[in-house]
Amino acid sequence: MQNFLDINKIAPDQLRGILDEASRIKIARQGLPKGTKDIEKVLTGKMVALIFEKPSTRTRVSFDLGVRQMGGETMVLSGSELQLGHGETIADTARVLSRYVDLIMIRTFDEATLLEMADHATVPVINGLTNRTHPCQIMADILTFEEHSGPIRGKRVVWTGDGNNVCASFIHAAGQFGFDFIFTGPQTLEPEPEFMNEAQSKGVRVEIIRDPVEAVTGADLVVTDTWISMHDSQTARERRHNQLRGYQVNDSLMKHAKPDAIFMHCLPAHRNEEVTSSVMDGLQSVVFDEAENRLHAQKAVMRWCLSQ
Repeated sequence: MQNFLDINKIAPDQLRGILDEASRIKIARQGLPKGTKDIEKVLTGKMVALIFEKPSTRTRVSFDLGVRQMGGETMVLSGSELQLGHGETIADTARVLSRYVDLIMIRTFDEATLLEMADHATVPVINGLTNRTHPCQIMADILTFEEHSGPIRGKRVVWTGDGNNVCASFIHAAGQFGFDFIFTGPQTLEPEPEFMNEAQSKGVRVEIIRDPVEAVTGADLVVTDTWISMHDSQTARERRHNQLRGYQVNDSLMKHAKPDAIFMHCLPAHRNEEVTSSVMDGLQSVVFDEAENRLHAQKAVMRWCLSQ
């Protein structure tokens, strides 16, 4: 039994194996009608619990479809249905679910909820997102980068904006896959020093450059994410916009990256806020390939968790 909790907790050769499998799965499905089950129905007879304390589009659809394509079935549960940690403990919920299902994916707020679920479940647990990290997204992102630009080792990845959970998992990946990572954004929204220090200890360049033009110069990949959360108050939204306005990804900024650099955003995007529509829809953007690859990467993650 193998949990998929964070990129920095899995050996680099294992991560590479997951990506190789994701690529193989994607190629095998090319030409098949949408919704067709995989020839290798490795999850036949398996039940996967998909727990959503946070709402989702891409995570829900990609995991649900991925399980079905591999021959399994899903049980989609909302936080309100389970009332995680309210009444019954998370530990007891994990023990009970483990008697019913073969795999648990949880998308939650507090990292402690994920860790307690994993500690007490007797089936594999996948981190579908927490407030601190988002590893499945980054596996899809690296798959996408390598499809377009070749091996990511030694490349220059620049994150602009808010050092959020997606940024954190990108930093984890820098250490495991061996690429340089530059954060450019306001001091108040920097990624956690713990993440940066760990990646640096593995011999990669991870640093903060406040000037976005300097940061993006020579970049192979430019990445951003939404500046605001659906739970932010209007006051918080205005404050974040004021802090981040200078870090918008636009045509002027992208001109400083390498000519063949690509742009990523995990979506949903607030067009003309963190990124302009001209970049989102431009030739350097791979955001919809990135969204599709959530499906293939997560199928490979599930197969790895179940050793299928």
